[in-house]
Amino acid sequence: MQTTLRTVEYAVDDGVALIWLNRPERLNAVVPALVDDLLTALDAVRDARAVVLAGRGRAFCAGHDLKEPPAEGDSRARLERLQDVTRKLRALPAPVIAAVHGYAIGAGAEFALGCDLVVAAESAVFAFPEVSLGLSVTGAASRLLPLLMGPLKAKELLLLNERFDAAKARELGLVNAVTSEDGLLEHAMGWAGRIAGHPPAAVAMAKRALDSGTESALDAALELEISHALITEHSPEVAASSEAFRSRG
Repeated sequence: MQTTLRTVEYAVDDGVALIWLNRPERLNAVVPALVDDLLTALDAVRDARAVVLAGRGRAFCAGHDLKEPPAEGDSRARLERLQDVTRKLRALPAPVIAAVHGYAIGAGAEFALGCDLVVAAESAVFAFPEVSLGLSVTGAASRLLPLLMGPLKAKELLLLNERFDAAKARELGLVNAVTSEDGLLEHAMGWAGRIAGHPPAAVAMAKRALDSGTESALDAALELEISHALITEHSPEVAASSEAFRSRG
């Protein structure tokens, strides 16, 4: 049975959960409602034995929706709420597989990065544009990118803001497998089905054991990212660039 929230859909069938980001008209760009709905969905599928995270429409997730007006209220609370997505993805007992097509930019790339496995369609395009926008990464990319590909390559991706395709992402260690567009969901669900067929306690312990060496450093990275994000968010340069971007559309 499928459950539809404002911006996310989810269903569980035979132990496998499928979560869809569902703002296709905005390429699933991140707004507070999507963060809230995604966290709700992750809580709801906690008892699944494997989870697939995918995006409706033409993209996985195009990052923060810069055409939305700046959010009001407590900036730290909002940023920590966004980081809770990474925390929940990693804390789920079940492995989470990102099925990425189209854009996975900024926060969208960080959503994929927080998953346990990543399958990408040939159409996938990744980028970490935060620095070029005067912003800070917030989804533990500061820890996970160097862990996956080494500090030199991680700095290259963050500092140069170069977009790269699925084949390059696999070469860098960001993606496990590359498929055709049509075969993406089938491939991800196939992996999820195989994982769901294993004893769940053993799967959960394997995930926890593999992640245990990074967790304390991850918490420290998330806190540092918050500190940097609060500084950059209120800088005049960011306000000017965000207003210019919104005025174009």
